[in-house]
Amino acid sequence: MGLTPRKQKELPPGPAPWPFLGNLFQKDVLPVCNSYLKLVKKYGPVFTVWVGPKPTVVLCGYEVVKDALLGHAEEFGGRPDIPLKIPGTSGQGFGNSDEKKWRELRRFTLSTLRDFGMGKRRMSDRVQEEALCLVEEIAARQGQPFDPRSIITSAVSNVICSVVFGSRFDYKDKVFLEQIPRVTDRISFLRSFLGVVYFALPKIMNYLPGRHKKVIAEGQKMYTFIRERVKSHMESLDPQNPRDFIDCFLIKLEKDQSHNEVIFSHEDLVVTVLGLFVAGTGTTSQALLYSLLAMAKFPHIQAKVQQEIAEVVGTHRPPSMEDRMKMPFTNAVVHEIQRYEKSSTETFPRAMTRDTEFRGHTIPKGTSVIPLFTSLHFDPLRWETPEEFNPGHFLDEKGEFTKKDAFMPFSAGKRSCPGEALAKMELFLFFSTLLQNFTFQMNGAAEEKELLSLNVDFLNKNTYPPIQAIKRPL
Repeated sequence: MGLTPRKQKELPPGPAPWPFLGNLFQKDVLPVCNSYLKLVKKYGPVFTVWVGPKPTVVLCGYEVVKDALLGHAEEFGGRPDIPLKIPGTSGQGFGNSDEKKWRELRRFTLSTLRDFGMGKRRMSDRVQEEALCLVEEIAARQGQPFDPRSIITSAVSNVICSVVFGSRFDYKDKVFLEQIPRVTDRISFLRSFLGVVYFALPKIMNYLPGRHKKVIAEGQKMYTFIRERVKSHMESLDPQNPRDFIDCFLIKLEKDQSHNEVIFSHEDLVVTVLGLFVAGTGTTSQALLYSLLAMAKFPHIQAKVQQEIAEVVGTHRPPSMEDRMKMPFTNAVVHEIQRYEKSSTETFPRAMTRDTEFRGHTIPKGTSVIPLFTSLHFDPLRWETPEEFNPGHFLDEKGEFTKKDAFMPFSAGKRSCPGEALAKMELFLFFSTLLQNFTFQMNGAAEEKELLSLNVDFLNKNTYPPIQAIKRPL
């Protein structure tokens, strides 16, 4: 980043870095989601780690993260350049550094997604329909062990596809199926230690062979997939009857050009759609897959969820969003699944927009910052049994669902996830519909592993144990 020696001295304290490599290969530093307790004890809740030659300030604990993201939203609201980009797309879409352009793009995207039902009843109906398609596909496995990643990810992806492209894809569509592993591999790479190394040393890594080469090449193919669909929309566009997000963006481009107010380009459209496709496919499907592991590991919790579904919904219709308020235990389980999911965040940092005095430290403009949400979700001051999978964290003494301030799976403040409402809807409806229809079980060596260990294998190594879906009598 090119900090002067004086600026470096002003940074919060942290483990001494090696020249050039920083703390990359030092024991008990990275990933910080595994080492933060030791680092907080030694340096306090605001400390610096060096990801290669770049300093990164880590924020731990609810009060500190809340103060940064909500109390100093503008100062902590930047985003550093993410090196794992499609060649030629730098500065396009949500990755641009122009504050005015970024704000306008976020506003337009949220407004358009809401117009197409995000967070509303018709989107709920759309998710329900997809959940039933997923049930039918899983039932065809007839209780045999199978890898659910492709089919679960396809179902979740179809929801965002219906908004962005105007239609869903068949689970056997060859072109669509080619995109699914590209999305999951990309997210898995970013969350792996190799992803952290690439993020720290991209110029050097680009000269070396390795997994990053494949991820970049596959990203280019996803970009081509999106670009072809944008071109098809341009050829069939009816400005009076927009079908989806792409149509709305194209209409805006035409209007802006006629008024000489050009803010966005066609490349912004392609890159924005690519971002929505990856984000809307990857993170929600990973949480849903994690939920199946959790239910297979804790059959007593699975049985209690199924009992609540039977009492509130019955067997003759799928669960709806209106049922959620009457299903506090199921809702609590969905929240606990998100709380209990530890993940590395070194490759998804924020950046300081100006020199800032914060909690007794000076953080220079441009410095990468990691609000460590794992430190909130496993904080013993905020949760009764943070190291245990316990849906009771989200239930009061009467068994009613209760919100927790320290629960931030979608971040907070200026850079909070724009798809939060849709993700919440998908997680509840897919999860409850699957448990209404199936009981999930694990076999073999996976049965002996802890849930967090299975999650680490899933996120970092991109491995998932075969799982059985036993059809329940309806």
